[in-house]
Amino acid sequence: QVQLVESGGGLVQTGGSLRLSCTVSGRTFSTPVTGWFRQNPGKEREFVAAITWSGGTLYADSVKGRFTISRDNAENTVYLQMNSLKPEDTAIYYCAGKYGSIRYDRDDYAYWGQGTQVTVSS
Repeated sequence: QVQLVESGGGLVQTGGSLRLSCTVSGRTFSTPVTGWFRQNPGKEREFVAAITWSGGTLYADSVKGRFTISRDNAENTVYLQMNSLKPEDTAIYYCAGKYGSIRYDRDDYAYWGQGTQVTVSS
């Protein structure tokens, strides 16, 4: 079993910053790739960023240059630093894990956290 727990969400003003954390426990070798997705009510869950065990990264175009994904393998934790936040970044942010190569597609991710709310006020 693999467990992913997100933290760090909250309310921030436009232009502000937040850092999300995702702590992975259990069979962590089953999730060498960790990704962040986000979702609003009535909308599909969309890819935000992902990172491999060795530090390779992938970003959605909408967050490139503003968000940075990183990981601390010793702590089994993945971070999402979000800068220059916009109201359209408001969503529930989910951490997800997968085996194999880095991917955008949410259906490739087998393990999911419960999510953390990020709200950006205008």
